[in-house]
Amino acid sequence: MTDPSNEPLEEWAARRDRRRAAEREITGARRVIPLAEGARAAHVTPDAPRLLLEWDGAAWTTVGVAQNSDDAREFLGHYPQPAPACDAEARPSHPGLGPGRGRHRRT
Repeated sequence: MTDPSNEPLEEWAARRDRRRAAEREITGARRVIPLAEGARAAHVTPDAPRLLLEWDGAAWTTVGVAQNSDDAREFLGHYPQPAPACDAEARPSHPGLGPGRGRHRRT
């Protein structure tokens, strides 16, 4: 390989484009695309329908339509965590405070 400082600009640009294309390679076999106009983030339009796609080895094929982002998440394999059981006598812990008895921690 030639010295990078002497590399022609065209070769460097081609190498950069190949690297960027490799970084954009599709990973995974399932994809979800929102059908709402505008933003694509799930937190912006959680109730908008989503198009469900699967990779068949050559192209993305349509599998169906999810009614909202929760259904789409389940299609992708991201299941919601169960809510923790709340004990009426348990006090919530204060965030950021670890064990110990510093003078600022009055119990």
